[in-house]
Amino acid sequence: MRFSGTRGYGDDTSDEALLAGIALGDDRAGLVFVRRYQHRLFGLAIGIVGDPRLAEDVAQEAFIRIFRHAEVFDARRASVAAWAFTITRNLAIDVLRVRRDVPTDPHDLVFGALTSNQRGPDEAAVGTDVLGRVRIALADLPIDQRRAVLLAAVYGRSASEIADAESIPLGTAKGRIRLGMAKLREALEVEAR
Repeated sequence: MRFSGTRGYGDDTSDEALLAGIALGDDRAGLVFVRRYQHRLFGLAIGIVGDPRLAEDVAQEAFIRIFRHAEVFDARRASVAAWAFTITRNLAIDVLRVRRDVPTDPHDLVFGALTSNQRGPDEAAVGTDVLGRVRIALADLPIDQRRAVLLAAVYGRSASEIADAESIPLGTAKGRIRLGMAKLREALEVEAR
């Protein structure tokens, strides 16, 4: 049974109300929910997997799971955002685990080196591309700090939203952002010299 169009879901509708609508099969609630979370889930996924195509797949699978399990969501255990981010984070980590277990043909490694965004000898010598330097410096950060910096600096997430998404204490989220930004700044200063 579909209730599409029977409720007016707007920007002020709570996430919990949207999930309840999704659980009842309301297409409009699903549409509003996807619009609200699509950039956030994709941003988290790309911060973990580092590949836009894989991140799209992860985000899509996260929405499928969220919609499939909307009726069992328990607001007493976590916020909707924390629940959605946890699902996305776990899926992204699973994707990384699967990718590590796939044997690679040596010819693919050569091709990968030719098309890679990683610094090669020529780029190291020239080093004038600011975006390239930032990308390289980000790649050198520990993954937890990289995710926190990307979520904060690129996607505009607050430390509290990052703490919810990562299921970590607020102080840990702030520390990851601060340490990541400090290491990033230091790496860029060293590179500029």
